[in-house]
Amino acid sequence: MMWRRYRMWLRSTVVCLGLILCIRVVQSQGDKNQAIQQYADAGQQALATGRYGEAQANFEKLAKLEPSIAEIHATLAVIYFKQRQYEQAIREIHTAQKLKPSLPKLDSLLGMSLAEMGRFSEALPGLEKGMKQMADTEVRRMCGLELLRAYTGLDRDADAVTTALALNKYYPDDPEILYHTGRIYGNIAYVVMESLHDKAPDSIWMLQAQGEAYESQKDYPAAIAAFQRVLNVQPGRPGIHYRMGRVYLRRFKEAGQASDRDSAETEFEAELATDPNHGNSAYELAQLHYDQGKLEQAQEEFQALLTRKPDFEEALVGLAGILLESQKAGDAIAPLRHAVQIKPSDEVAWYRLARALRVTGDTSGEKQAMVEFQKLRSTESARQARTRVIDESSEVTPQALGETQP
Repeated sequence: MMWRRYRMWLRSTVVCLGLILCIRVVQSQGDKNQAIQQYADAGQQALATGRYGEAQANFEKLAKLEPSIAEIHATLAVIYFKQRQYEQAIREIHTAQKLKPSLPKLDSLLGMSLAEMGRFSEALPGLEKGMKQMADTEVRRMCGLELLRAYTGLDRDADAVTTALALNKYYPDDPEILYHTGRIYGNIAYVVMESLHDKAPDSIWMLQAQGEAYESQKDYPAAIAAFQRVLNVQPGRPGIHYRMGRVYLRRFKEAGQASDRDSAETEFEAELATDPNHGNSAYELAQLHYDQGKLEQAQEEFQALLTRKPDFEEALVGLAGILLESQKAGDAIAPLRHAVQIKPSDEVAWYRLARALRVTGDTSGEKQAMVEFQKLRSTESARQARTRVIDESSEVTPQALGETQP
């Protein structure tokens, strides 16, 4: 059958990412031609109205019919990203880049996908490039927000502050930007939160900020009520069940009521039901089981988390603690060495590393690790480092020197 080739340009504008992809579809006569037209039109319409599941199905079929068109794979990457399917997004990005290295903005999308998976070091080049996209403000905005998370997770505080200042300059009235940069600034958070109140007093971000303010004041009932108001306005909002779980967990640690521990577990599970990739909630559940002496269950949960987020430092230290208690000191050394590379300021990681090296007979290594531990133990900065922001604009429960608790 003779082929008649021509170009059909589909303008696929995804506002949330600032990406405009022109898809060249090679068509032929007959049934394939009709199928291509059908999937392209249906996918385009679904994408334009935010029906990403339907768009995904159509573009996946289109990719099977026209696997050599880079723009189709790029569009699939955007769809996967919007649905938090980051591994699939990365796969499609790599495919598109191999087919057409000149395709614009995929580096930024790759950086954002990697950052969402906690692979911060790998994400930096794409995010930093996207932050310089002066002509595309939405790409710059999203890359900037991801850079805040990446720099914070890598303990690059100066870079995080520099990025926060730039974001405030570019987006002075954006409630989300104001919220995240407020947490970065620390001692000037009050000024930034006042700006948030002035710019968007009734926004979701203001309600969330109120909940966190009550939490910091240890007014736990008010914090829970504020976070619940956020969920009333926007059910399933990412991160809020996690914040509520943290409040219950802190109250449990202060008052010892088992009902608060159970409520914390329920909230973390609810967060994971909304977002299965929410690392902090998975970590807190594993840590809860660890603290209750459920070592086998906790070990499985830490390992599953580290499979998805291999640089989750607290999980590395938690897993190593279980291995130490299970008389597997040799297996604990590798995750602990990784942990101190990621966060050299973690005194618990150094302490457990010294313990593991002592058990395995590495006297010299034990001595070096203990020197680092004692150095950190004697400074106030080490205690502050244990409660720094890690992910999803929130902190996680730090590891403690003691092992499981009764």
